[in-house]
This record gives sequence, C-alpha cells and structure tokens, in this order.
Amino acid sequence: MNVFRDSRPEPAAARTARPRPATGLRARLAELRGPGVTPRPLDARALAALAANPGCRRRALLDGAGVDKAALARALGSPAPFGQSRFAIARGHSFEARVKADGGAELVRLTREQLGGGTEDPEPGAVATPDLSAAGPQGRAARTALALREAASRGGWTFLDHPMLALDVAGSPAYLEPDAVVVRPDGVWSVVEIKSFPMIDGSADTAKVGAAARQSAVYALALEQIAEQVTRHIPEDAGHGPEVGDRALLVCPKDFSNLPAAAPVDLRKQLATTRRQLARLTRVDELAAALPEGTTFDLRLADDGKTATRPAEELAEAVEAVDAAYAPECLAACELAFHCRGRAREAGLVESLGRGVRGELGGLRTVGEVLAAAAEPTDDGPEPAGPADPAAESLRRAAALRSEALAAARRAPSVPAPATPPLPERAGHGADGGPAARQEEAGCR
Repeated sequence: MNVFRDSRPEPAAARTARPRPATGLRARLAELRGPGVTPRPLDARALAALAANPGCRRRALLDGAGVDKAALARALGSPAPFGQSRFAIARGHSFEARVKADGGAELVRLTREQLGGGTEDPEPGAVATPDLSAAGPQGRAARTALALREAASRGGWTFLDHPMLALDVAGSPAYLEPDAVVVRPDGVWSVVEIKSFPMIDGSADTAKVGAAARQSAVYALALEQIAEQVTRHIPEDAGHGPEVGDRALLVCPKDFSNLPAAAPVDLRKQLATTRRQLARLTRVDELAAALPEGTTFDLRLADDGKTATRPAEELAEAVEAVDAAYAPECLAACELAFHCRGRAREAGLVESLGRGVRGELGGLRTVGEVLAAAAEPTDDGPEPAGPADPAAESLRRAAALRSEALAAARRAPSVPAPATPPLPERAGHGADGGPAARQEEAGCR
C-alpha cells in the first residue's frame, strides 16, 4: 500500500514523557525501500491476497513499505512466473474500450439487465460521465468522492470510468482503481469488473470468477467508506442515502468473440471475509518498529536501474527478519512465495503441506516432530506426561495401518501376468499378415 502520511501524533503527555523519534513512519518506510526508490502501489488484487493470509507479517510489511517483491524475489534467486503476455494485455484493453464506448452506454445497459435500477435503458446522453482527472492519487480520490456525492444528490444514471478509491489498511491509505463504478437511479453504487477471460455458455472459470469477486469486495469496502461520508452530508428529509451494492457486475467476452457478456457476482461472503481479515492486519508502524536496527530491503540497483548489486545473503537475512505464514495458496498470489516455500521445506515446516494439514497436526510444527509422534513409544523410553496428544494418537494409528497394509502386500503370492495370445498367422504371410495384408487393411479403412 502507498503510505502518504506519518504515524498519528502522540498526546502532549506522551511527548514530554519520552523523546520524540527522529523520523516518522514515512521516512522509516523509505529507508526500508532504499534511497530514491519509488514505492510500489498496492492494487486490489494484492490487497485481496493479503486479506486471504492476514497472518503473514512479511507481506504486510513489504506491501506497506511499497517494496517491489518481484524484483526482490529475482535478487534472492527465486523469481515468480507472474504476469500476462503483451498480447493478452492488448486484447484486454481492446475489449475494455469496446465495453466502455459511447459513454458507457453498453455497460449501463448490462448493469440494468443484470442488477436492476430501472425498467428501461436510459436515453442517449442521459448517463452522467464526470471527469475524474486530478493530480496524484490523493487528488483523484478526492475528485471521485465529490463525483459520487454529486451523483447521489442528482439521481439518475452515472458512469465513473476508472475512479480512484482510498481504503485505510493497517493504518495507511491504499489507493485502488476499479474498472468502473455505476450509480443507479435507486441510489445503489455497483462495482464493475471487466475481465478478458471468456464466458462460455453463460459461465466462466470458477477460480477466475472467485478472484474477481475478492477484488470487487475490496472495491466495495472502499466505496462503503465514501458512502458513509456522503450520508453524513445528506439532509434527513432527503430520503434514503447511497448504498453500496452487495453484487458486482462481471463483464467478459462472450464465448470466443469480442462481444460483451455480463453476470452478477454475489459479494456478501467475500465482503464479510475481507472486512474481518483486513481488521486483523497488524499496523505497519508496529511491524517496522519490531525490525532490527539497520534492516533494509534495498537492492542497490546498478546504473541500469534493473540489476541488483546487493548480496543475496544480506537480502535473505533482511527478509527472514520478518515472520511469514507460508501456504501453498501463496504460489498463485505472492511474488515471494517460491522463496518462502524453499525456506519452509529446508526447515521441515508442516505449513508447506497446506493449511488443512497444519490444522490437523495441532502443536506439531515440523515433519521431524510428526515422524517422531507417529513412532510407537518403546518400553525404554520415558513415560508420556499428561494426557495423550490426539494428533499423535491419530498418527500412530495411521502408521500402524500403513505397516499392516505393506506387510499384507509382501505376504500375498505374486500372480503372473496373463500371457498375450499370439496373432493368427495368415497363409503366405508372417504373424502380422505381411505387407500385402497391411495394404489390404489400409484400403478397407
């Protein structure tokens, strides 16, 4: 997330009780990135992945400081194969431009058909398309909030193309840019996600739709913050205030063409999950304060701006200073996942086997502990203190069943494989019928 403000000011009593720090949060995060390094913006996809794994302090800090995790992974020797081809990006831009043509008329029509908001399509020119251009992300976010406030007081249809939304995450503002937001005449604000993967026969890939739903939920949470501000400025006799829809509009190419097809996506589950998990994130200033003195993720790029000159051992030590919560799902969402997986395997952590396995094993944290717990206790060994661990009992039972199955397989007599009968021979030819027979068969076919 981009951090554009210092930590909150302390009360006067606290300032007199202890010396004021020489640098604020803003300067500290700049030190973590390195001198002169531009912070990487945090988009909704990264935010959704961060919310899906709130226990990973490493990603929370790196994203909060704006560190380029892809470049960091390359410098560590564990690059992640992420990204789209330029042809896929160009096709996506072309499809989005077609959907938003004519002031978003087609997009508004799809919104009315799938999400409601009116009985008839709006007349040409009846859809408001405010200009959202401004300087910097803060300026664009303020201009978007003003446009949404004007749309709520005006009524009717409003189409916002690439608005900028601000969402407070772990004590810092993150600026997000959805594809579009449509304000309906009934006062509902609907998030629109435009994707380039096809919708075949009215359905799309389940995993990709789920990822789009999680991104849309992040946008909806940012819209809820704006809606609360707008509601406070609406007179009490003005009726109902703005409302953020719990359904997003997913727009994809129809079948294998470039024509748009749309479907509603329910966000209620994703909204509840993302809201709860974002609230669990540790504040960025707390994570930065817990680091050892002098810790930095600076790559020390060469004059070309791409080649890292800092030794990989130093970078690995800085990365390991922050706790990670690796899971196999990270491989599809985090650039550092391959590095974290390698370290988890080296340490023999059971997290590398999945969250389900980790939860079933209870207090057993490493593969060595699991194997030791699965072994039957001997008479010479010490007596276990306290009640038996249910996870250890289950492991010993599974190990015993496995040993019985292997012993039974070794005792079973070997059954010879059935002999394959030879092919019948034809007169004047070999076992395969000869060349003439093969030509005759080929002619019949």
